[in-house]
Formats: sequence, C-alpha cells, structure tokens
Amino acid sequence: MRFEVTHVTVYDWGAPVPVADCRLRLTPIDRPRQRVHTTALTFDPVPDHEAPEHDWYGNAVTRIAFRAPHSQLTIRASATVTVEPLAALDPDRSPPWEEIARRAAQSTGLAAADPIHYVFPSRHVPLTPAVTRWTVESFPPGRPILAGLLSLTKRIHTDFRYAPGVTDVATPLARVFEQRRGVCQDFAHVMIAGLRGLGLPAAYVGGYLRTLPPPGSPRLEGADAMHAWVEAWCGSDLGWVGFDPTNAILAGDDHVVVAVGRDYAEAAPVVGILSSSGEQGLSVAVDVVEVPEPKAPPAPPRFDLGAPPA
Repeated sequence: MRFEVTHVTVYDWGAPVPVADCRLRLTPIDRPRQRVHTTALTFDPVPDHEAPEHDWYGNAVTRIAFRAPHSQLTIRASATVTVEPLAALDPDRSPPWEEIARRAAQSTGLAAADPIHYVFPSRHVPLTPAVTRWTVESFPPGRPILAGLLSLTKRIHTDFRYAPGVTDVATPLARVFEQRRGVCQDFAHVMIAGLRGLGLPAAYVGGYLRTLPPPGSPRLEGADAMHAWVEAWCGSDLGWVGFDPTNAILAGDDHVVVAVGRDYAEAAPVVGILSSSGEQGLSVAVDVVEVPEPKAPPAPPRFDLGAPPA
C-alpha cells in the first residue's frame, strides 16, 4: 500500500522559551518491505539550527535548536511511503524457540540489525522475573518460534487493558505488568521484556498505524496515531518479524515504520531540553491516508523509418 502520512505536533510552552534543543525521529525510513518516496519537515517558528543525521540504528534524526524566545512550537512532518504486504508465514514450520535463542547468543555481528544487541536489558526494559515466568507459558519446550510469538501477542491483548492516561514514559515496567493496563508502548515493553528473559532478541518499533472508521462512518481527519509494536528475530531465514500486541496482529502493510531501537528511549519521536517556567500543553494530529500508486509514464513514441537504403 502507498500512504501519505501527515503528523502535526503543537507544543504550547505556557511561557516564552528562550532556549530549546530537540531531537526528532519523525521521518519514515527505507527498510525491507518499506520504501520512502518523499519526506518533509517544517517548523513554526523556524529553528536557529537544523541538522539531519542518522543514528546507529539507521533511524532518520533531525536536530533543531532555538535561541530566540517563543511560546509555541509547531512541527509538521509529512511523507509518502509504500509498505508491501507481509509474506505468508507458517508458524508450525518455524524453528524451535530454543534454537533461535541459541543462535542469537552465538551471534558476533556488529551491525545494527544483528540479534545480539536486542537480548540484553535496556533503559525501559529491565529483565523482570515475573514477566519471564508469565511469558514462558507461551514457549513450552520445542514450540516453533512463530507459534510462541503469536501466542504471546494474543495473551497480551487479552490480559491487558488499553487505558490512556494510566501510564507515562516513566512508569516502571513492573508496575505496568502488575496493573495490566497501559498503552501501546507499555505492551511493547512487556513483550520485549518477556522475550529477552528467554534469550530471544526483541526490538521496539515506533511508527504509524493506518486505522479505518467503522462501516458507514466517515473518516475523521487527524484520527490516526503514532503506534508502537515489537519486532522479534526469528532466525536467519525468517529474519525480523513484526508483532502488534495492542491489536493481536502481525505488523503488516498498515504499519509504517519510523524508528527502531531497544526500547522507547531509542525510538522516541521527540526528545529534548528547554528552559521554561510555564505549564506545557501538547496536541497531536496524525493522518495516514492510502493513495493510489502513480501511473507508469507512457512509453516514448516509436517511429518506423523504413529500411535503410541499399
């Protein structure tokens, strides 16, 4: 599918901010099954400094800095992206999960996609014995890795309640697991912690999810959202496969990847520091709209010049 993505973030600082430095991950990236055709970032006010770069994971990062007082900041990100459908998978024919853990432990690569980087604890995902014990129920001895991952994805969806406002980025994973409530980033962190507790590589993915209105209802502008899900390494043949525990589905062609890391801290859309004394406000509007693929240009005309002279 080809999508046009628009993401508008408005910060109301509550008081003039003389200094602010931000790091943005709002631009989708080229990766397997995903091609980025166009991207744009605009700001109001215009920053005094702007520098695009890529982090170690290959995420597109833009650094911006302000040195003049401003009371509001609007960030508008847009992109055109094609996401290919997920290839058919047979969960029962995938390798046993113990074999995946063994292969990951033996990995010695240094590339960002190498599985060894995703088996250890990270800032927001400590190894939590209670989560590991709960996760192992989906991974009895010899179970195929895909079957176990699908089981865990569905159990999180069933056992946890989606409840915005109950948690924030600083809520400890153990508390999320205990109260069984949270949002997509919490569910992704729980799944990652459980898999890493079994020695299975798991990455945090931040991006966009295209949503559809109920039948007969109009599509509401700005109703889509940033989303978080998990990619698990399933061996050298299958590679990294995406799982969305919030919705109990595989991450398919409705999921647009923006950033990948070990947890939210390494894929957060906006982070930074500022000097302010006011109470801050935030509003976000996201649109992910399917658009037709462009038509191929017409073939150039051909002229029959006849046979060459003898």
